Amino acid sequence: MPGFMEVSAMRKQVLLLAAVSGAALGIGGTANAKAGDPVTIGEGVTLDPIIGGVLRYEMVEQDDLGLDADALTIGMVAGAELKASGFSVLAEAEGTLALVDNYNDTIAGNNGYLGAEPYSVVADPESVELNRLQVGYAGKFGSVTVGRQRIVLGNARFVGNVGWRQNEQTFDAVRATAKFGPAYVDATYSISQRTIFGADAGARTAFDGDHVFLNAGLKVAGVDVTGFAYLLDYDIDEPTLGTSSQTYGAIATGALPVGPKVKLNFLASYARQSDYGDNPVDYSADYINAELGTAVAGVALKAGYEKLGSDDGIKGFATPMATLHAFNGFADLFLNTPNTGIEDYYGSLGYAFKGVTAGVTYHKFESDVGGLDYGEEWDATLGFKLGGYPFLVKYANYDAEDFGADTQKLWIQVSFAY
Repeated sequence: MPGFMEVSAMRKQVLLLAAVSGAALGIGGTANAKAGDPVTIGEGVTLDPIIGGVLRYEMVEQDDLGLDADALTIGMVAGAELKASGFSVLAEAEGTLALVDNYNDTIAGNNGYLGAEPYSVVADPESVELNRLQVGYAGKFGSVTVGRQRIVLGNARFVGNVGWRQNEQTFDAVRATAKFGPAYVDATYSISQRTIFGADAGARTAFDGDHVFLNAGLKVAGVDVTGFAYLLDYDIDEPTLGTSSQTYGAIATGALPVGPKVKLNFLASYARQSDYGDNPVDYSADYINAELGTAVAGVALKAGYEKLGSDDGIKGFATPMATLHAFNGFADLFLNTPNTGIEDYYGSLGYAFKGVTAGVTYHKFESDVGGLDYGEEWDATLGFKLGGYPFLVKYANYDAEDFGADTQKLWIQVSFAY
């Protein structure tokens, strides 16, 4: 890995600063509180403080794409949730501060597009904003939530909170859930997608429209089958031009016993997407995802295939509200589906022992149409705790062929919550 092992003086300073900042946060000591512990303030009334954050160093090296990026950021959330007799009110603010900002935060000049900074992208712009403000009711048979809220549906392949980035994605929406024995329904109407780009991102701060998310499913004998419909009708402006779509599909997940202490985990999903609303692009494309995996004595194995299809190169199957970092490689080369689509063949090996987790994943990327060999990627993770605080180290290495540029990324982070 030429260049990667040659750590510059700047990166040594960054890692030192990370260590010093960690010490300032009390890392190495004992956590004094647990996240999610509510405080009783009256009969049947509780107040749950929300305080947490992530300190992260991120390095990006990309061939022929400007200067390599170094980012040291801290993201914080603070708020509280009041509950009484099933009713709740939640308010939460979030902020991101760049301690080292040698990176393209994507919003320079507030023009809503990639900034003029001559660095690779790290999508963690400095920002302070209202993250969630919601009221709700939860009872025996379901719940209703109104306001700016976090929404993560299923495995977040179609709708998620992009929780990896420092600034969370939330939605201005009304959401209702209901349970009827093993059956369930989850319905949302949203008027705004509050993006990860923060309060100062101009047109990319929020994407407004009329969006409907519908899920209905059944959980029986360890198998969960869900049908879904996602109707995304964006108000047409330049950042969302051609993005409106209607997607209908189903996903099945579960675990089947194959031995005394061994289960075979599976996932199978299919969806069909086409243009919707005022989308000027006329297209339709298929989505397929299949996985098999198992775990024995702390060792986990998984193999899978995912296709985001293409309509003859006109447009590829898109998931603009997904937690995209969790799919198609940590290097994030495929956040926007190419017009020729994606076929991702992947396999992973993981190990967990006494609070330490480690994993490695391989991806082979090809186009759905056109016979392109996009390239391949190796990803690795290491997680552990020190003094009760979770640390995470991640690495991604994308070897480009017919798409993008050779890319290497490294993350070192610690998180805390009270």
